[in-house]
Amino acid sequence: MSNFLINTLLSHHPDPENLFSTLCWPSTSRPDIEKIEALTVLIKELSNKSQEERFICKVQSVIWNQCMPLMQTISSADDGGKDMLSAVCGLFAVCVSTCQTHDVPEKVSHALLPVLLSRDDGNHESSRFDMDVAIEFTAVLLSSISYDRDIISRTLSCSLCCVKDLSDSVISKIIVRIWFTILKSCDKDSESEVLHQIWDDLLSWHQRDQTESVSARVLLCLTALSDHLYSFETSQTRPDPRRSQRFFRAIQAGLTHKDSVTRKRALYLLTRCVALAEIKKEDVFTSEEPNRDEILFRWTPEKKQLLREFWEDYALVLETLEEKNTLFCIHVIRPVLNRIDMLVETTATDIQGGLFSPSWLLCVYQRMFHSENKAVMKEGVNHLLELKALHRPAFALAFSQFVIGPLMDVLAESSLYHRAPQQNIRDCPELGVKLQMFMVNFFKSLPEENRGSVLLQLAQRLGSRHWCAVPLLFLSQALSCLSPCPLLGSDGLHAFREVLRCTMITHQVLLRGASQCFLLRAALCLTDVSAVSLDEIFGFLLHFRADESLCRGTALWKELCNWLQANEGCFHLTSGDPGSSEELHAETSNRDRASIFSYVQQRLKTFLTVPASSDQTGSLPDPSEAELLVRTVLLTADLQQNRSEEPRLELLLQPLLDVLQRLSTNVYLVLQKTDKSLQLLLRLLQLHRRRSDTEKENEDVVAVTLKTLMLSVVESVQEFLLRRLSGELRELCDVERSDLYLSVLRELVLTYSTVSWYGSNLQQNYIPKLTANSLRILGEPSEQVQRVVSMATLALLCDVDDRGVLNYRSLPKCLTSHIQVFQRTFSNDPVASVVLKDWGRIVAQFIRDQWTCLSFLQKSAGTLRAPVASEFLRAAVDALALLPGHLVLPVLDFMASVVPQVVQCDESLCIETICASWKVVQALSTNPHDFWSTLQRFVRLAFHQGLLQLTEEQNPRITACIQQIVTELMELAQVRSGVFNVLIQHCCETWLPCGAAEGLQSDAVFSTALLHLDILTEACVYGPVFRRDQRLVQEVQSYVEQLGDSCAANTAVNSDNRDDQFPRVCVLAFLCRLNPSNQLHQRLMEELDAEISKSKVRYYSNSIQHRVKNRVWQTLLLLLHKLRPEFVSECVLSHVCEAGFCSNQASVKYLIEWTLILVLHQNPSRIQNLWNCFSLDHEKTKTSICTFLSVLVHLNVLLPKLQDKAQWRRAVEVSLQWCFSHNFSIRLYALLALKRVWELEDARVLPEEHLGALTTVVQACLQQAEAMQNTGNAMKNWSRIQDHFFFSAFNPIMDYSVETIFHIFPLLSELAEDEWLPLWKFESFVDFPIGAALPLKNPVTDLCEFQPSDWIQQDKGGLEQEERWAEVQKKITPWKLSVQEQEPELMAQQRAARLGKLTSNLLVVASLIDKPTNLGGLCRTCEIFGAKALVLDSLRHVNDKQFQVLSVSSELWLPMLEVKPAELSDFLQLKKREGYWVIGVEQTSKSQSLRDYTFPERSLLLLGNEREGIPANLLQLVDVCVEIPQHGITRSLNVHVSAALLVKHGNTKDALICCAFY
Repeated sequence: MSNFLINTLLSHHPDPENLFSTLCWPSTSRPDIEKIEALTVLIKELSNKSQEERFICKVQSVIWNQCMPLMQTISSADDGGKDMLSAVCGLFAVCVSTCQTHDVPEKVSHALLPVLLSRDDGNHESSRFDMDVAIEFTAVLLSSISYDRDIISRTLSCSLCCVKDLSDSVISKIIVRIWFTILKSCDKDSESEVLHQIWDDLLSWHQRDQTESVSARVLLCLTALSDHLYSFETSQTRPDPRRSQRFFRAIQAGLTHKDSVTRKRALYLLTRCVALAEIKKEDVFTSEEPNRDEILFRWTPEKKQLLREFWEDYALVLETLEEKNTLFCIHVIRPVLNRIDMLVETTATDIQGGLFSPSWLLCVYQRMFHSENKAVMKEGVNHLLELKALHRPAFALAFSQFVIGPLMDVLAESSLYHRAPQQNIRDCPELGVKLQMFMVNFFKSLPEENRGSVLLQLAQRLGSRHWCAVPLLFLSQALSCLSPCPLLGSDGLHAFREVLRCTMITHQVLLRGASQCFLLRAALCLTDVSAVSLDEIFGFLLHFRADESLCRGTALWKELCNWLQANEGCFHLTSGDPGSSEELHAETSNRDRASIFSYVQQRLKTFLTVPASSDQTGSLPDPSEAELLVRTVLLTADLQQNRSEEPRLELLLQPLLDVLQRLSTNVYLVLQKTDKSLQLLLRLLQLHRRRSDTEKENEDVVAVTLKTLMLSVVESVQEFLLRRLSGELRELCDVERSDLYLSVLRELVLTYSTVSWYGSNLQQNYIPKLTANSLRILGEPSEQVQRVVSMATLALLCDVDDRGVLNYRSLPKCLTSHIQVFQRTFSNDPVASVVLKDWGRIVAQFIRDQWTCLSFLQKSAGTLRAPVASEFLRAAVDALALLPGHLVLPVLDFMASVVPQVVQCDESLCIETICASWKVVQALSTNPHDFWSTLQRFVRLAFHQGLLQLTEEQNPRITACIQQIVTELMELAQVRSGVFNVLIQHCCETWLPCGAAEGLQSDAVFSTALLHLDILTEACVYGPVFRRDQRLVQEVQSYVEQLGDSCAANTAVNSDNRDDQFPRVCVLAFLCRLNPSNQLHQRLMEELDAEISKSKVRYYSNSIQHRVKNRVWQTLLLLLHKLRPEFVSECVLSHVCEAGFCSNQASVKYLIEWTLILVLHQNPSRIQNLWNCFSLDHEKTKTSICTFLSVLVHLNVLLPKLQDKAQWRRAVEVSLQWCFSHNFSIRLYALLALKRVWELEDARVLPEEHLGALTTVVQACLQQAEAMQNTGNAMKNWSRIQDHFFFSAFNPIMDYSVETIFHIFPLLSELAEDEWLPLWKFESFVDFPIGAALPLKNPVTDLCEFQPSDWIQQDKGGLEQEERWAEVQKKITPWKLSVQEQEPELMAQQRAARLGKLTSNLLVVASLIDKPTNLGGLCRTCEIFGAKALVLDSLRHVNDKQFQVLSVSSELWLPMLEVKPAELSDFLQLKKREGYWVIGVEQTSKSQSLRDYTFPERSLLLLGNEREGIPANLLQLVDVCVEIPQHGITRSLNVHVSAALLVKHGNTKDALICCAFY
């Protein structure tokens, strides 16, 4: 409502109070917006005329009775809420302005501010107010009153509390409406005071809580206030970002933040700060806590140029790292690394000057480490590890905490450790090598006083998180490479112990063992022996497992002995050491130092000292203490042997020998003491043997002495065990004790079975008694524990006898006579029920032991016959459902021995057995500890010799079941490498055992292979199938294995070979053992050849089809020399010729050619087949004829075998014929064949005069080939094909070897590296037969020395290698100004200038083009040729995906302007007025040729539409027309092509070109 209407209304109502009251509304109602606006205008008009107290009271009443109640009913989210809020705020502003001299603003602020502090918890009345409404009313209040310090201070305090809790959108409203309103109403001094309050509160908050959420919120607020903070005003109270240490800490936190917006805000604030420092030209530096913190920022006008370049490069690096396009990541990051090098060098040079803090560089690296792009992450890690600046002590110290923290975190990423492309499979990954060098140089560069603390923190970091196996392995190896230095004490050993105890539990066994080896070496090199005790040392060694790393005879064990010997007498005794007794001190010359022998002797005495009052029925002692003591005893003995002393084992072990000697005679020995003595005996027998093959056991003095000493107590120990195992064990805790007794008995039998008197006594007395007692207990009603122990005892005897150690022939007979003992346990035996009810774990072991005995009986005596065998097999199926996975092996063994007997009478039961067993295997697929052993037993069951010989006609159901199992096994092999290895190894050993003599029985077994050709076929073409992460583990395991004995894990760990190339190696060895004179073997080879030699599908390089086809031809080459000549000539030759006409990749093509040469060499009478290949339809042959021309190149190999020497002339004629082909590749091959054939002087049986004109033509062709040197690429290709390995160094006969077929050929034909089969795999995986016809190694080395170099035409399709990295474009944020402050042209020019790009005045206009593909290509062309700008009808095209595909980011470097099509005529006229010469591209009567036309200095080029040309209205503006010369029929070129020609031509004269396309 206008003032005029109000004045008119007032003139008709002399009493304004009545009008005032009329416009007011009840506090409980919601008025119309018009009424609120009317009241606002009325109060504003009356306030100009009257300031009476009564009027003021009326206005105050409006505030409290109309505005404030209405405020509670308004919500900005409601329809019309914003309009209502605007009207009420207008009324509220007028009222507050009228009443500001009174206490109204104070009261209103008290009512509004609690709303800002309220939360939606329902407990506060103010929660009914809408937050947006409260913010708006507060802003109106602040803008309507004069500056009030108290109100503003309270408002700022409330808003700063909101900043910490509310959402970003609400905070943005508070900043814009409240903070900006306050700052706008302040004078300079008040503004400084307000800014200081906000500044101090935000940075103090960030200093207290440096979480990512706080950093993001603080930077949001500071960015919003940047125009006020970066002011040219100077005041003592005004915050100065350049001098604030806390501000730059917040900036650094933002630069490494996970949120990209926060990172951009931080970089924006940093660049503004640098720009301000440059403008003010003051010497400034961060001054908070100067003695405690490093100076994060400093500006000195004298070094302005150096500082500006540093910070510009710094901003460029961070902006580049924001690139998210993975396609161009490498092209983006590689050039930026040069910038980082400049930053590092500048910082390192000035490390003492304080101009540049290294922490800024850490932000760059941390940003790279946190990149979503793995390539950027890896580049960052590699770059940091190679930093030469870290060789400087001060710089290394500044980086130390970063190395311990972010660098260690990123090194936990397993994908970083993949091999580099140029590395072999068994090489140490590139990152692993760099990590070793980095650790050595880094710790060498650290100040000596800091090395220990940094190393300790690094070790603690290793133990503070879970590491994957690969990163931990290479980190441990890097630590083991450090130079010996006493840096670590007890805390360091504890840190390493945490790594061993927690981190490595789930790692693969070999990698875990290797990591243990490296960690132990690191501990030996870095431990300060004067700061640790022997207790701590040996306690630390306890965590290195003997079956994984630390065992006798390994290089690691010897290193440990040498280290102990070198430092003996340096270890101290702590007060808590058990060895710190008076006896030990009395035996030591120095009471603070201990000799190892005295220490071990006293510890052994203490361990075996047990009070007589100890519990006689308690559980077993902790075996770790016995493990520790045995390790110390063996180390002490080897230590004495190293010093050429006689090992004093008898003196050392006397306490143990005394206890063991009294076991059988002293029935009152304390149970704990006997248990401890047997634990020691067990571990001594298990660990005393050396695991190395370099020294024979009889030469091991320590082992021989130990065995002799223990032999003296064997009888006593065995008598004790016999008594205890024959019924004395009755309690539940005795079950665990029986495991100890049986383990000791097993080791005694395995160790001393070769001693004649011991073995005789064992067979004649001991074993019969033990067997009889066990059977007696099982046959009579007895207690549960006694039955469990007796069954376990019988299982032990069966297992030992099955290994051929006992040779107790009466055992099977004795057990067979008591077969009812085992049968009774399958029924509803109340004892078994009770056992099962009370002790699930124990009864499972009981059942396992039962099946161990039954399996032994069935294998040794064949006790069970149908139908009894069926009953037992049914029980075995039931047992699988009861037993846990780690106890099913005896059941599977029993099944494997029974199923072949039952299959003919109960096929359904056998199928059920196999299926149930397979389900157990599948259930264990995620449990590597039990999976592999279970899989091996299952394969023996399902692929037993008796089942493999079943035919589909006789047993269709079970053969179908086995075939289904094969299919599912192969599916499992796709996700678990090594699964197929188990199957093929078992089958090959079954069909053709190594060293087996030929005969009827062996032929019968071998014949079953003919029924399962699918398994052999699959093995022949099997290859790497595992995922990238699995491949990494496989490659690292190969690297560890090639370390040999230097890594003790290779000696300690008995690892199965799970290489995915093992199946091929295994089946190739199987095929090489076949005897060509054996009809069955010959039949198998022929059927296998027919099965695998057919493949005609089109495929791509290194695709799975390519790899499979390559493996097929490799197998055929391997078998070729064993196949019958008749079969080769009748079947194989036709397949080879037919395959030659297929489209083959290079590697397959060479194998086909080689095969054809060998076939013709073996069957020279079939040479006509080769000539027939040249006679086929030329359209069909195409470039495939090159395959047969390649055979002619090697005619020198075939010619001696040919009886008809006229074949040479035939070769000359054929080669000459194809020298005139229209295809360049064919001509090149034909010329090479002609040259090689013509050079065979010995083959010229006809004089040249009888050849007639043929000689002239041939010589002319050869002269033409040699004259190619002047024809560019032709000469290059002619040289390459002659130097190619297949035509130069390769000899098809001399190079026929396994090495050439499976390693050299794939390597030279550039097949993927995981397709290479190196010799070491044939030598280590299997017992590969060596034959004269096909040797394993290549007899000559010429081919081995060749490097991959295929010629480009035929074999690689003309693809040149991609150029290496160069400086590339990257979109960056302008350096000093915000985007809004720049023109588009200036922005792009600054981007281009940042990378030193040269630009011209070339302007390209494409306002009438709407196809994104043409526009994208044109954009790329203009950017490449240095155009000034590209004009489009709309900048929306830039975001089109089709545009971006062709522009490849060129739009980021080329200024883009927008001119609508309707404005194009005016635009051209404007450019003409500016002095540009408008040139049209059109064919007219007066048009000039582009070749003859010279562009003026300032030219504007106008291109027309492809179909319609230049429109008439625009043609009138053209000064001259230019046409592109054409020789073809088509009238016009593509828009992009035309533009490229003209832009390039015009750019040569630095022209300004405008292209308008239709």
